[in-house]
Amino acid sequence: MNDIPAGRPPEPDWDTATAAELAAYRDAENRFRASEAIRPITGEPHPGAAIRWQTIALPGRDLPVRVYRPASAGDGGTGLPLVVHVHGGGFVGTAVQSDWVNSHLAARLPALVVSVEHRLLDHDTPLSDAADDGWDALAHLRANAAEWGVDPSRAALFGESCGGLISALAAIRAREAGVRLRAQVLVNPATDVTAAMFDHPSMTEHARTPTLAAPTLRLFERLAVPAGTDPRPLSPLRADDLGGLAPALVVVPTHDPLADHGRRYAERLQAAGTPARLSELPGVGHAFLSLPGMVPQAETARDEILAFLTEAFSGEGDAR
Repeated sequence: MNDIPAGRPPEPDWDTATAAELAAYRDAENRFRASEAIRPITGEPHPGAAIRWQTIALPGRDLPVRVYRPASAGDGGTGLPLVVHVHGGGFVGTAVQSDWVNSHLAARLPALVVSVEHRLLDHDTPLSDAADDGWDALAHLRANAAEWGVDPSRAALFGESCGGLISALAAIRAREAGVRLRAQVLVNPATDVTAAMFDHPSMTEHARTPTLAAPTLRLFERLAVPAGTDPRPLSPLRADDLGGLAPALVVVPTHDPLADHGRRYAERLQAAGTPARLSELPGVGHAFLSLPGMVPQAETARDEILAFLTEAFSGEGDAR
């Protein structure tokens, strides 16, 4: 951001940052995002949700997840809808930054919300690894539904920014695996990591916003798709077939370099016959949903997400 709050580390030069500089910044920034000092900006969790860290044991690795359970359900709650959330940031970020929205979803839907602490992009960890974390978490939670107290037939994906990209990729993999999901919620999603990702008009119009700027996105692209890697399988916007996916809510803040990524993706979903609703928030910048203390429109978006998921989880719905 332009005005760095006390205790927040200064950003490195994204065009020249070394692996060591990126790691040092990421560790310091994530400690700040998880601190109590930032709660006035990131929002206080809903008192009706119990929050704890857990670990999902996957082949070859353990995946941390932050779990939000409605307090009314207690530890023995069963049959809850499942929302698998993926935080934004890409090469920086932590599930804690989304405590506000996820705790509200857990308490008010009610549902079990599981936020994936995916592998962050760096010089040795490409986007494909983070995408695997999103999909593997969803598959594990559904396969072990009784242990987690969820109804596997009522599952949805929810992601922000890079997390929106990971969630969109997981929705495509779900269709290919024959997994029926109730919904996907994509908030300010990146949907294109091909060389054309910077050709969208919003990239030029909003290249230097306080919460996301072009140099950050250039580093994101370099880390996401290493040289020699085909970016198309990691770009939902470039997928050959977007039909038969879970109904989508795509939330787009208009003052965001990625605004056209979300707009074009919603259009492609609609053209393919997948139910998709585009919701634009005028004058709002990137990362707004994790900044409710600064951006009042975060509450508007939260309530729309709540309504969308409530409808998706009710009855049989149009699950995919």
